[in-house]
Amino acid sequence: MISSQPDVPGRRGPSATVEVEPLAVGPVRTAYAPDHDGDPDPGEIVWTWVPYEENDGRGKDRPVLVVAREAGGTLLAVMLSSKEHDGQRDWVPIGSGPWDRTGRDSWVALDRVMRVHPDGMRREACALDRARFNLVVDHLRLRYRWR
Repeated sequence: MISSQPDVPGRRGPSATVEVEPLAVGPVRTAYAPDHDGDPDPGEIVWTWVPYEENDGRGKDRPVLVVAREAGGTLLAVMLSSKEHDGQRDWVPIGSGPWDRTGRDSWVALDRVMRVHPDGMRREACALDRARFNLVVDHLRLRYRWR
């Protein structure tokens, strides 16, 4: 947890990363559109501040998978975890990749959707391959009736 660094991108202010209600964000069109240009794009794993579920001001800097761009320029993303979640219905395994320096397997949480502002991103990690992106998005589409 990065509690002593108040200026971590995405932590506070107008560019703060916030949890949203996935069924209330309006129509969501997912798209695979990575572009390694320093800006977050659907299909990319980026690092941002993610608030804890308790929504008490605490959280941590962590990787998220960007799954959709919103009309206002913000993005919808789901968080990654290296903690094992095999067999849990709210998590999708995506294996390992360059977003984790130690090469650990990762899981994507389906039950928490984040709104990420481009200015709230700390760094762009990598593009997830299309097959794994589609796996995650297919689960999100079924769960939230997204397109």
